[in-house]
Amino acid sequence: MSVMTNLLERGTAESAAAAPRFSTRPNAAVAAQAAGVPVLDVVVPVYNEQIALPGSIRRLHRHLAESFPYPVQITIADNASIDETPRVAAELVEELENVRVVRLELKGRGRALHQVWSTSPSPVLAYMDVDLSTDLAALGPLVAPLISGHSDLAIGTRLSRGSRVVRGPKREFISRCYNLILRGALSAKFSDAQCGFKAIRSDVAQALLPLVEDNGWFFDTELLVLAERTGLRIHEVPVDWVDDPDSRVDIIATATADLKGIGRLLRGFANGSIPVNTIAAQLGSSTKAAAPGSLLRQVVRFGAIGVASTLAYLLLFMLMHAPLGAQVANLVALLLTAIANTAANRRFTFGVRGGGVAKNQFEGLIVFGIALTITSGALAGLHAFVPHAHHLVELTVLVAANLVATAVRFVLLRGWVFHPRRVNS
Repeated sequence: MSVMTNLLERGTAESAAAAPRFSTRPNAAVAAQAAGVPVLDVVVPVYNEQIALPGSIRRLHRHLAESFPYPVQITIADNASIDETPRVAAELVEELENVRVVRLELKGRGRALHQVWSTSPSPVLAYMDVDLSTDLAALGPLVAPLISGHSDLAIGTRLSRGSRVVRGPKREFISRCYNLILRGALSAKFSDAQCGFKAIRSDVAQALLPLVEDNGWFFDTELLVLAERTGLRIHEVPVDWVDDPDSRVDIIATATADLKGIGRLLRGFANGSIPVNTIAAQLGSSTKAAAPGSLLRQVVRFGAIGVASTLAYLLLFMLMHAPLGAQVANLVALLLTAIANTAANRRFTFGVRGGGVAKNQFEGLIVFGIALTITSGALAGLHAFVPHAHHLVELTVLVAANLVATAVRFVLLRGWVFHPRRVNS
């Protein structure tokens, strides 16, 4: 308990010291005490979890009683379960103090969090997965800066150097690719969107939740992107995390919904239907630090450079095809245009100047390697099915492959090579 208390006291002291220069949120512990409500409401969304629920809630309740210095409430958000979960949840409410259950008649993790967070009296709100994959020792560091008023949201991250994670290579690959897409498409600076271990101040939630449209797994990402675009402070905590082998998440369906959500956010930011500046003003934050470079402008410039690069590539390929053969001609043409493409995008698309050219070119060559894999794979596939394909057919296949490779290049260049957090560090 002393460690948690020290964290909170330190956060409060830091906030007080910064008061002359910055406007901070009110101390949540003081506000909760005055209102006679729990400081923290921990929400656990569940759907058909009759087996896992009792052990997880008892473990969470015990941890909070032993290590959390303020009153806390646990809310079981029942997502329209059709097994014995409602009965088990009711028994836990009778057995344990400060445990309640909220029943929803429609499924959706986002819907459950939206409803519970919108009506909770607590000034700090959190949620975690029922499997408790994340080590509960991280809960104190997660909520401490929210209670003190130092930060607005907090997330557990499995992708930090200080994190210890046990999961299969498939989940690891998908997670890193997803977060890379977020960096490339939305200029996201937070490291781990989908870790089921997050917290938010209630006053911030009341402003952001009406803007969050997703009711499923994309809820987390949408909330974080909106928070970042409105200039709110997001606190990250490295976590120890063990993958649940019995996870029932449909990865393909979830990924599809996430991509649709990203597209919807891009449209909203582009047409101004998401009132970023209004919310920022309401919350007393600034959008200057969070506002990314114009995606539309970058796409247009990247596209123009890409068209020029493609034409140059085709010209080089045709010139070298006869003396070198298709594969070698493709390699040389792609390598030369990749170097020129990286240099042009560095200067004109992403506005990077100064040092670091060699590093950017090296990373650009890694991106080139991925593009080469796409184009060469397409060419190899063509030759496997049509051994003596006509030259024009080869060109057609390579053009199509290059379109795919171009999209991949943009995401990687924007989200990795020329990401502001890396080039400005």
